[in-house]
Amino acid sequence: MTKLSDLKTADQVHNEMLGDPAYRQEYERTAFAHAVATRIIEFRAAEGLPQSALARKLGMKQPAVARLESGEHEPSLTTLSRIGHRLGIEFHIDITPSKVELRPAG
Repeated sequence: MTKLSDLKTADQVHNEMLGDPAYRQEYERTAFAHAVATRIIEFRAAEGLPQSALARKLGMKQPAVARLESGEHEPSLTTLSRIGHRLGIEFHIDITPSKVELRPAG
């Protein structure tokens, strides 16, 4: 039986997987969407809101919030603007020839 202390952390597995070109390409492709998802999930957790309550606050349906939080779908600038306005959070985005990146606010 494997001991818990013998298991790799998620970060260790992720760092190992970055050596696989296909994994790295998919990770880089979805990095922006995952950063947005993390920001939304952190907000919702801090406020103690279920997805349905956050959806009402955003004027969206709950499945749309679930899609945003999945990190698989890149939100439009219009969607980010709506989220920022209604939740009072900021999104700082860097767009370069090689990537689109969400910077930490503040």
